[in-house]
Amino acid sequence: MLLALAATLVIFGLFLLTQGIDPLDAYGLIWLGAFGTLFSWQNTLVSASPLLLTGLCVALPAQMGLLIIGGEGAFVLGGLASVAAGLYLDALGWNANLVLVIMALAGVAAGGALIAFCGILRIRRGVNETISSLLLAYISIAVMNQIVEGPMRDPASLNRPSTPTLPNEVTIGDIPNTSIHYGLVFGLIACLAAYGFVYFTKYGFAARIAGGNARAARVVGLPVERMIIGFCFAAGGAAGLAGMVEVAAVQGAASADLATGVGYTGILAAFLARMNPLALIPVCVMLGGLDAAGGLLQQRLGVPDATMLVLRGVLFVMLLSAESMQGRLTGWLPWRRARVPEAVAG
Repeated sequence: MLLALAATLVIFGLFLLTQGIDPLDAYGLIWLGAFGTLFSWQNTLVSASPLLLTGLCVALPAQMGLLIIGGEGAFVLGGLASVAAGLYLDALGWNANLVLVIMALAGVAAGGALIAFCGILRIRRGVNETISSLLLAYISIAVMNQIVEGPMRDPASLNRPSTPTLPNEVTIGDIPNTSIHYGLVFGLIACLAAYGFVYFTKYGFAARIAGGNARAARVVGLPVERMIIGFCFAAGGAAGLAGMVEVAAVQGAASADLATGVGYTGILAAFLARMNPLALIPVCVMLGGLDAAGGLLQQRLGVPDATMLVLRGVLFVMLLSAESMQGRLTGWLPWRRARVPEAVAG
């Protein structure tokens, strides 16, 4: 992983040089925009909040040996479902705290159902979950846009169609004395809970056994099919909860802007964390810092804000390349070859 990070810095530095920008100046501004001040830290943590949950959408099914990359679809459906529930129940005069809880449940249910469907397709029809989850993500975004521009459209939203804005009483506020919303707390709790469940419970142990060898897990009597559906539902529920937080704490309504790409960034976060829910926390903070630094880089150096997307893309490619080459490089290292006979002899 360190080799991948170093290669990313070198390649991105060469890219900056082609734009006439000193890489050292750019990296200094990235650090300043991400972690240099208290204001930067707050922006970084706000950007990291949804990544904690969308990263779990990839990391949890990976324990079962599944690669789910459709977190973006669960994210937008979760946001849309929570807005629909919030607007409807608030119009009925329900208690605001109860409405927020139901909004969260609606987001979890919508996102969880989508990803659980991928698990069902894998079990019943043998459909590859990577392909099905990605295709369902595009379908989900199209459905969200259709509903936002159709039955749920706010007549006042002329140029940019959106749903009616959520009332203030059913929105999520900020942590006192900060500009960080409580979605960060949800994400941290979810990562810690997932880590404890996967590594310190018999169910998590069973999932890792099934992920390593599903046939052996069936032989010893583990309910592999039910575990697949359960982990997929939990994964989609995490992304759906992130969508609920996005509309209730940041955007205030569902619109085309809900498809922010955090579901796809969650894939990168999960791979960097090696599918470890606890390691997602520092990784998402790092990626959130890259997002937060984009604006400063644009102001000071005049580069497009999308420059940070280039950095993330290079990082992802280098990470995948490092994973695929790790075994080959290990075979070329003399000290590693010398240890193999010793380990066998011991």
